[in-house]
Amino acid sequence: MLESFDAVLLARIQFAFTVSFHFLFPAFTIGLASYLAVLNSLWLWTKDHKYLDLFRYWVKIFALAFAMGVVSGIVMSYQFGTNWSVFSDRAGPVIGAPMAYEVLSAFFLEAGFLGIMLFGRERVGPGLHMVATAMVALGTFFSAFWILSVNSWMQTPAGYSIDPDTGQFLPENFWEIIFNPSFPYRLMHTVTAAYLTTAFIVGGVAAYHLLRRRRRREQPSEATKTMFSMAMWMAAIVAPVQIFLGDLHGLNTLEHQSVKVMAMEGHYESHPNGAPLYLFGIPNDETQTLDYAIGIPNLSSLILKHHWDAPLDGLDTIPDEDQPPVGIVFWSFRIMVALGFAMMGVGLWSLWARWRGRLFEAPWLHRAALAMSPSGLIAVLAGWVTTEVGRQPYTVYGLLRTSESAAPLDAAAVGTSLVAFIVIYFAVFGAGTFYILRLMGHPPVFGEPKLGEVVKGPIRTAGITPAPEEAVRRPNAVNPGE
Repeated sequence: MLESFDAVLLARIQFAFTVSFHFLFPAFTIGLASYLAVLNSLWLWTKDHKYLDLFRYWVKIFALAFAMGVVSGIVMSYQFGTNWSVFSDRAGPVIGAPMAYEVLSAFFLEAGFLGIMLFGRERVGPGLHMVATAMVALGTFFSAFWILSVNSWMQTPAGYSIDPDTGQFLPENFWEIIFNPSFPYRLMHTVTAAYLTTAFIVGGVAAYHLLRRRRRREQPSEATKTMFSMAMWMAAIVAPVQIFLGDLHGLNTLEHQSVKVMAMEGHYESHPNGAPLYLFGIPNDETQTLDYAIGIPNLSSLILKHHWDAPLDGLDTIPDEDQPPVGIVFWSFRIMVALGFAMMGVGLWSLWARWRGRLFEAPWLHRAALAMSPSGLIAVLAGWVTTEVGRQPYTVYGLLRTSESAAPLDAAAVGTSLVAFIVIYFAVFGAGTFYILRLMGHPPVFGEPKLGEVVKGPIRTAGITPAPEEAVRRPNAVNPGE
C-alpha cells in the first residue's frame, strides 16, 4: 500500500512530524529554564518561601519536559543520514559545524549543570546552585542560537561557494554563515515566542487553580497568586514586543524570500497600485485565485512597504513549479497572527484587572488564561509551518530543491518508519505529557516537596549497582537535595 505514495513526500511528512513533536518541548523549556532562574534568584534575594515553593514545583515539570525534548530530538539527526543523505552531503560542509557546536556548547552546558540544578542545592550551596541554574538557562538559549542559525542559513544562504565538481556548499566566511541575513530576526522572534509559550502555560496552570479554589470557596496560596501575576506581567509586556518583532521578521522575509510573503498574503495577482490585506479567503492553486476573499484595500502595502499605494508583486510573476503550497502557508500564518493578538489581548486585560485590584478575583480573565494556556505551542507550530512550507520547493532556498535532497529510498521503507514513529511517539511522549499534566493538576503548596522526595526509590546517575538497604528504606537521606 505504501508503495503508491511518493517517497519524498513521506520523508517530508516524517521530518515534519518528528520536528513538530520535538519543538513543543524546547519551546516550553527555553522559557521555563529562565523562569526557574528568576524564581531562584528571587528566593535568594528575598528569602520569601513562595519563590522556593514555585521553583520546586516547576523544576519537576522542567526535568520531564527537558528529558522528552532531548530524546525526541535525537531522532531528527538520524533522518539527515537516512532520508536526506543527498542534502547532508551537499550542505554538510556548511551546516555540520554549527550543529556540532550546538552539541559541544549548548547541550554540554545544559547536561553538565542540570544535575546540580535538580539535586544540588544542599550539596553545593546556594551560590553555585544559582550559577548552575543560570547555566542551564543559558544553555537552552545557546541551543536555540545554533539550531536557528542553521535553519536561517537554509532560508537565506550566505558565506558559501559551490564546488563545481561535487555540487557541495563550501564555507567561505564563517561569520556570514552564522549571522546570515534572516538569523537575527528569526532568533529574536523564536526565543520571544518561547518565553510567551512558557508564560501562558504557567498562567494557565495558575488560572486553573485560582478557578478551582474559587469554586471550592477556598483562598488560593500566595505561590499560586504570584505565579499568575508573573505570567500576566510577561504576557502584557512581551506579547506587544513579539508582534513588533514579527513585523520586522516579515519585512526581512519580504526582502529575501518574497515568494513566501506572497503565499502568506494570498497574493496570486500583482498589485501595482497597492495590495489589499486579505483577512479571509480560500487559496486555489489550480486557478491561481483567492476565492471568497475578504480584505482591506491597500493595507498590505502599508504594512509591508509603509506606503499606502506601494506596488507588490504576486505569484503571477513566479513559475508554478517554484511556488509553495499557498493554502497551508496562508492559513498557518493567520493562525499564528490571530493567536499573537489574542495573547496581547489577555495581557492588556490583566493590566486592567490589576489596576482595579481584581487580578485574582476576575474569573473570566482566569477562564481566558486557562483557555489560552496551549496558545503559545499552537502559535509556535503555526509559525514553523509558515516558515518551512513557505520555503518550498527548496531545502536551501533558491539553490537546492527538496526533490533533489532526498535519499534514494523506496516509499515503503520511509512509510514504515513513519508509522513506527507515530505509534512510538504518541505512546511514549503521550505518557510523559499525561504525567506532566498530572503534576500541573496539583497546586504549589507551602513546603513544596523537593524533586528527590517525589522520586520513588534511589536515584542512580550511572550503572546498575543497587542502593544500600538503608537508602531504600530512607531514600531522602541519600537524596536530601533538589
